[in-house]
Amino acid sequence: MEKQPRLLSSQLLLKSRVFEVTLNRSLLTWKEIQTKKKRVSGGAHNTFKVGSYCVPVSEIVAVRETEVDSRTKDEGRWQKMSQRSTEGYPYAFTVSYVERARQHRWRCSDVTFHCSDGSLCLQWIQTIREQLALLTSRPKHLLVYINPYGGKQQGKRIYEEKVAPLFSRASISTDVIVTEYANHARDHLLKGADLRKYDGVVCVGGDGMFSEIIHGLISRTQRDAGVDQNRPEQKLVSCGLRIGIIPAGSTDCICYATVGINDPVTSALHIIVGDSQPLDVCSVHHNNTFLRYSVSLLGYGFYGDVLTDSERKRWMGPARYDFSGFKTFLTHHYYEGTISFLPATNILGTPRDKTRCRAGCYICQHNGQLLSEDGQAYKTDEDTFHSEYGSDWRVIRGRFLAINAASMSCACPRSPKGLSPSAHLADGTTDLILVRKCSRINFLRHLLRHTNKGDQFDLSFVEVHRVRRFRFVPKYCEGDLELDLREGGRGLFGHICRDHPACGCAPVNSSWNCDGEILPHATIEVGVHCQLIRLFARGIEEQPMFDDPCVPSVI
Repeated sequence: MEKQPRLLSSQLLLKSRVFEVTLNRSLLTWKEIQTKKKRVSGGAHNTFKVGSYCVPVSEIVAVRETEVDSRTKDEGRWQKMSQRSTEGYPYAFTVSYVERARQHRWRCSDVTFHCSDGSLCLQWIQTIREQLALLTSRPKHLLVYINPYGGKQQGKRIYEEKVAPLFSRASISTDVIVTEYANHARDHLLKGADLRKYDGVVCVGGDGMFSEIIHGLISRTQRDAGVDQNRPEQKLVSCGLRIGIIPAGSTDCICYATVGINDPVTSALHIIVGDSQPLDVCSVHHNNTFLRYSVSLLGYGFYGDVLTDSERKRWMGPARYDFSGFKTFLTHHYYEGTISFLPATNILGTPRDKTRCRAGCYICQHNGQLLSEDGQAYKTDEDTFHSEYGSDWRVIRGRFLAINAASMSCACPRSPKGLSPSAHLADGTTDLILVRKCSRINFLRHLLRHTNKGDQFDLSFVEVHRVRRFRFVPKYCEGDLELDLREGGRGLFGHICRDHPACGCAPVNSSWNCDGEILPHATIEVGVHCQLIRLFARGIEEQPMFDDPCVPSVI
């Protein structure tokens, strides 16, 4: 790599020690000039090693002038630099930057340099600000939606106490809307928001709030572009605005999969530095009618039944998921139907190759570029598409305990590997997981694989396929029968049988769990739209960066 020319280089004071501080277009570095020894209690000596520390310019949050020899409050701690320690260095500036901690957590740290000359101090501040201004990927004006009711109802407090001060420090202006009802954010994005004013949209809440945002933003983009969302084969237009997620809900699966941790400060810093992570989106249709978009999980059978039951127990709070999951496992229902899918061919990666989607993922870049060049996922061969099953489609009929489509790993703190550990965020595919009818003990083995290090799919009754599209038709869905059954077509006793299957009658159909929302139809068609949206994220970083000797540590 060609060495970057220096923009500034000076000897500055840091914590009573002299450092050579250098700024180029990509890095701010400081290196202690000499080794010093300091006497500590017990007569022992601690040697401060001569070290080099650096911060990428792209991860500098802000720079500001600092008063010397006065009481200042920094991150909740009162500090006062003594006159002796700053003698000869009466001017100072503070650089706020991203510091990595364990488990993918980011925090905003400060380092204060003392200068001997006021004009030199101002030159440092001005030069750093000029370099930050060249980072065009950074947002300047954001539209923020806060869900005050989601999770533990802490969204507003989390934003005001943890996020807003960081945005202010980074000179990001915001327009904040506290939502008042379900789908408020979606409706505002569709009808009332002037999106030309903003560099991005931020949601403060859980996965439900994020779903509102993507539905409003994607639908607005398609409407402005004249695209009909009701056509399953239609190629959708990518959204121009990036989306930021400040986790404040009961579930934050998307944030966990794209950042690596559910931490508001970490997410806010990813927004500030202007990260960009493409994300695939699945469109779900029924009989040429658009239903919903999905970015994480589509689940029929077990996960659909868990969600349906838990919705009746919202009064229990987050514990309802555990209760409904245990209850659904005991009932052990299976469902008959036909699944047809278009396999993803000529791509890198398979569902069982043990690769993980990480920051700068080569598979996502390669497959995304492949799709953008030939558009093979959206070929409109009308004869093939509208025939019942084209020559490239595969068809499987059977009895299933669960049918899951994972567009990402779906990892979370309870399931560190997720439903499909090798699924990718932006490769234009989804992993279709079929769990056939089996004994209750075997199904428990399958569920436990989500919490341990075993191969998720090394079971005879489980199969997985990486696909671009798929369709599902329950066995008993022909003509109007689906509607009749859903509305109680068999009369009062049929309704009792389906809701209380203790009599031994298995329910006819399950429901689809679409990112935590119940779909109104069991017969669906799903297509993957490669890199349709972008997030203020960079994917999960492969290694903790604090192990890198170039990253600053406590001095």
